[in-house]
Amino acid sequence: MTLESFRDELAATACTIAAQGKGLLAADESNGTIGKRFAAIGVDNSEEHRRAYRSLLASTPDLDDAISGVILFEETLFQDSVDAGGQPGPPIVELFQSQGIVPGIKVDQGVEPLAGGLPGESWCTGLKGLQERAARYYARGARFAKWRAVLKISPEGCPSELCVRENAWGLARYARTVQEEGLVPIVEPEILMDGDHDIETTAAVQEWVLRTVYEALSHNGVFLEGSLLKPSMTLPGKDCASAPSPDQVAQFSLRTLERTVPVSVPAILFLSGGLSEEEASVYLNGINRAISPAPWHLGFSYGRALQQSCLKHWAGHDVHGGQQALLARARANGQAAQGFYVSGSEPSDGTPLYEANYSY
Repeated sequence: MTLESFRDELAATACTIAAQGKGLLAADESNGTIGKRFAAIGVDNSEEHRRAYRSLLASTPDLDDAISGVILFEETLFQDSVDAGGQPGPPIVELFQSQGIVPGIKVDQGVEPLAGGLPGESWCTGLKGLQERAARYYARGARFAKWRAVLKISPEGCPSELCVRENAWGLARYARTVQEEGLVPIVEPEILMDGDHDIETTAAVQEWVLRTVYEALSHNGVFLEGSLLKPSMTLPGKDCASAPSPDQVAQFSLRTLERTVPVSVPAILFLSGGLSEEEASVYLNGINRAISPAPWHLGFSYGRALQQSCLKHWAGHDVHGGQQALLARARANGQAAQGFYVSGSEPSDGTPLYEANYSY
């Protein structure tokens, strides 16, 4: 098979994910990372508990009202579900599909230190064997993929030219490779919130990064109409003395995207990147209120900002409570993706979610 043979399907899948008022549930935490989440609620990190929790997500009624797709970890893509009573059920992927939620898969294999880069810089691994893995994931039902590159801003000069170019090229090679096997690539160049830099600095770096990414995608012949972008919102460093207003976040985020992202890309799905559940909804709402109509669907691809309250209410046993908490944050973000979310109108546990040098 070739990209050409999948072109129409890739475009259709991307448009399905880019549905109005919807976004992605990022449930692709590695076993180590989900273990940290479970430890916070007193649940052992066992295969049984991971299966039960991901089954909770997949069986949440009416989740498709605000969720168009779900990013899965490889273990979950091949797991069968269990019901609230612990009885075996159909494959987890089929539960999502039964609601019209498109399954996707995290395909990168994590970051490693970048040889020749500045201290703390990384590159993303996983290209070896990717074509074969992508074909296997497609056969299992996945229809899109995700690859996360990580960049940071620091007084020492990060990100370096080498780091930006290496991560842009890795994203482009990944994107072209999975398109050859029928998977829509989500391109994710995340700029971490670590640091005390101002929002203008973030905007300048993010413009550079995104321009370089789309140059690399072009060189690799990536079909943009069958791709999606998952960027950070344009935010100051977490330790910046002045916190931005939702209007400022909207102004800088939109300016950055308008200067760098082709309109042929169907959707821009923001990552939450350590924002609290409520902050992620409020900022997304501000972005959508500031531009109408936008040249792209401006949605969300949230992990912690959709699941924090869900995990807390589930606590290893309360499936209904966990599902209701998940639905509340899904509704909030579905409304924010249309610019009419009212802050505080949906419950949230309010826990800060920022982690320095976040990995998963």
